[in-house]
Amino acid sequence: MTGPDGPDGRVPDGPSGGPSDRLPRIPPPRSPADDSALPGLPYEAPEQEPEQYDHRVLKSLLGAWALSACSTGETAAIEGHLSDCGACADEALRLRDAVGLLHPEDSLDLDPTLRSRVLEGCMVRRAPRVPVPEWAAPYDAETSRLDALLRDMADEEWLAPVWLRWFDGRQQAERETTVAGVIAHLLAVDGLVAGALGLPDPLAYDSGGHERGGNGNTDRAAGSGGAPDDGDVLRTAGPAERTEEFWQADCDVLRTSGARKHWREQGHAMVRTASFAGGGVGELDVSYGGFTLPVRDALLDRAFECWVHAEDIAEAIDYPYDTPQGAHMHHMVDLAARLLPGTIARRRRRGLAGPPQRLTTAGTPGRALHLEVEGDGGGDWYIPLDSPAAVVRPDDAVAHVALDGYEFCQLAAGHVPPLEAAAGQDGDREAIRDVLFAAASLSRM
Repeated sequence: MTGPDGPDGRVPDGPSGGPSDRLPRIPPPRSPADDSALPGLPYEAPEQEPEQYDHRVLKSLLGAWALSACSTGETAAIEGHLSDCGACADEALRLRDAVGLLHPEDSLDLDPTLRSRVLEGCMVRRAPRVPVPEWAAPYDAETSRLDALLRDMADEEWLAPVWLRWFDGRQQAERETTVAGVIAHLLAVDGLVAGALGLPDPLAYDSGGHERGGNGNTDRAAGSGGAPDDGDVLRTAGPAERTEEFWQADCDVLRTSGARKHWREQGHAMVRTASFAGGGVGELDVSYGGFTLPVRDALLDRAFECWVHAEDIAEAIDYPYDTPQGAHMHHMVDLAARLLPGTIARRRRRGLAGPPQRLTTAGTPGRALHLEVEGDGGGDWYIPLDSPAAVVRPDDAVAHVALDGYEFCQLAAGHVPPLEAAAGQDGDREAIRDVLFAAASLSRM
């Protein structure tokens, strides 16, 4: 038989045949370093006993643990100790809460000013051949922000209930609709400005969501601004009436996410027309039923309402939404301040405001209220109290009202009752009341 090592059971001779050259039967043990070098035989360090810490040391490490700055061994020792020591567990909770205050969670949403800053940087390097007018920029920005919110919504969220709130001149009012209903409302009221710019009236949509007239195109000449044909949806003057007509029309697509497409197409057309038409287009009149505004102010009004209703939608679907950038908010606040004198006069004619205390004629000084709007986008305005045409001077101020910029916008949107507005007040109480109620009366559905 042949043995395991050779035919005769002996270890074979080495290359020289001598005993000193023979290989040993059992090789000597290798060092750990040698074993780790062998393929397929990873080195495993021997298990070590975990380091022991006493109570005093573990308590001193709680601050580092709360900041996630401990080693793996220290973390394991601390967390094991917290299950046995109530005092340290309470201290650990307090420290973790404190760390949460020091490091608030960052929003995953993009900075609302990012788009404007990127566009501004691009335009500095290469100015646009046809720039967007400054008075149209807030509308362009707010419609883009709302469109970004709508683009991220799920289909079922378009039917989420939304409460529209406003002040009807005497008390708070509200109306329930859906997200799609809000966009249809914006589309209908934006159509007032579109008509003044010579664009098609959005109330002329048929049940398929196309404009009435062959193949989805209007049969009206561009620029005519005329009413739809007899077979079209009735075009009414006021924002509320237009909205009701739109909601009641047989337009299924406008009660779903399809409303976004029509609203954005109209918004883009309005901005393009305002940009290409030149400076004179900003002075065209837009009728709101009971009053008129030039196009430049009407687009600011539409930007403000777009922001307000975007917040309504964001609240309905539990989504964060930021305020406009400061320069745009300043334009919106300035528009509201300029509309206050006429609103006070209209409320006075209806018996909802106090009588004038001083008879004034156009161009003569009269009483004023100093309106101070604080924060980004704020400023100082002097509101004539006795006549919209009176000249106002700081020395003629009989009252002073100070509000935060966001609080003032919420008041002008009808979301805050006039008597509950967080305003600093000083001076003539009746004048203050008239201005606060007039600011809330700027709102509408």
